[in-house]
Amino acid sequence: MKTIASRPKIVMSADGSGLISQSGALLLLETLRVTGLDQALSEQLQRWRPARAIHDPGKIIADLAVSLALGGDCLADIAILRSQPELFGPIASDPTVSRLIDRLATDTAKALKAIRRARAIAREHAWTLAASAAPGADGQLIPIDLDATIVIAHSEKENATPTWKKTFGFHPMTAFADHGTDGAGEPLALVLRAGNAGSNTATDHINATVLALAQLPRARRRQILIRTDSGGGTHEFLTWLTRPGRWLKYSIGFTITDDIGAAIGRLPASAWTPAYDAEGQVRAGAWVAEITGLANLTSWPKGMRVIVRRERPHPGARLRFTDPGGHRFTCFVTNTKQGQLADLELRHRRRARAEDRIRCAKDTGLRNLPLHDFTQNQMWCEIVALAGDLMAWMQMLALQGPARRWEPKRLRLRLFAVAGRLVHGGRRLRLRIAARWPWAPQIIAAVTRLQALPAPP
Repeated sequence: MKTIASRPKIVMSADGSGLISQSGALLLLETLRVTGLDQALSEQLQRWRPARAIHDPGKIIADLAVSLALGGDCLADIAILRSQPELFGPIASDPTVSRLIDRLATDTAKALKAIRRARAIAREHAWTLAASAAPGADGQLIPIDLDATIVIAHSEKENATPTWKKTFGFHPMTAFADHGTDGAGEPLALVLRAGNAGSNTATDHINATVLALAQLPRARRRQILIRTDSGGGTHEFLTWLTRPGRWLKYSIGFTITDDIGAAIGRLPASAWTPAYDAEGQVRAGAWVAEITGLANLTSWPKGMRVIVRRERPHPGARLRFTDPGGHRFTCFVTNTKQGQLADLELRHRRRARAEDRIRCAKDTGLRNLPLHDFTQNQMWCEIVALAGDLMAWMQMLALQGPARRWEPKRLRLRLFAVAGRLVHGGRRLRLRIAARWPWAPQIIAAVTRLQALPAPP
């Protein structure tokens, strides 16, 4: 009979020196530097710096974004940085942070414009540094995925109301740039809305699209593919997208009306072609067809194509009583003229990656809006977007292979959470991490790549 040796008793004391927790955050600090986001925030938020103030408003906002990227979910979590000034520099006190948020919230429109301007400046530099790894660098379309989500509120915060899902809270509209199957994605817009805001409100879709486009380098704004679910399939939004001079492509979910259902019923069996799975391979039990010529589309924008997917229902699929043959049908519309139907349908279905991006945003501070006033929580959403930008740019510039697709929880566990020791010597400051940490070589290589990149002048 084998015995299990007991673990030795460990005595703990709080007397260590030179130790750094979350030392992998150096990746985020280097990303701030090389993208110029720290400098851009400082310049854009200078007007909100009181006379004789010690702390720069831009650095305070950047520090809050770093704390969210490390897993914080309230203003007070900036304390994790304050306890380690050797790595993060001087950090503002909690009252100073709160006063800054209050000042920005009282001038919401200008403050949001300033932060968004800083993000756009840094994004253009980040994409320039990334070269071929940046979205749209190969001339391909850059998908921008729009989607709304529910954020639960557990107290009566301003504009928290009952939602259409019978919950209570907020209903923000989001827009993310998709980096494709080899990468993650970055938030372009997180627009806070009251909980009773609609899912198919065209004005909100237009506003989110305008904000998202303003975040992109001008040279890439003719390479945009707007993707939404059926909430975006409204006359007003589609008409806005297709106005002359916008140069926007779209792939948008479409409600199956009686007319669309009748058009599907008139399709001959020969019109259906096999659909693809997520890897681009033929999927058994799924087909696609085009019904543009069979439906009445006179009131819709010219050039709009209607493509329908038919599949055998999976467990839990919602079928309508009128679904012919017991199949599940979904539709989307697009103004893309070239390409096989299966490719266009797979491209549209990859819009579901927006759900992954929303989940990541909720893991980075969006799950709970910690402040009471609506304008304050608007500022919080912008800081969440900043944190998402930092992680996405860090992955794009410094990581390779599967690590470019890691979500925040995995980044924190494997890269950010590593402990280290600061060592002074030879007029240099060295951060030493554990040799046995499984991802130590990856961290060192990533930091080296970032430190080799030039910061903006």
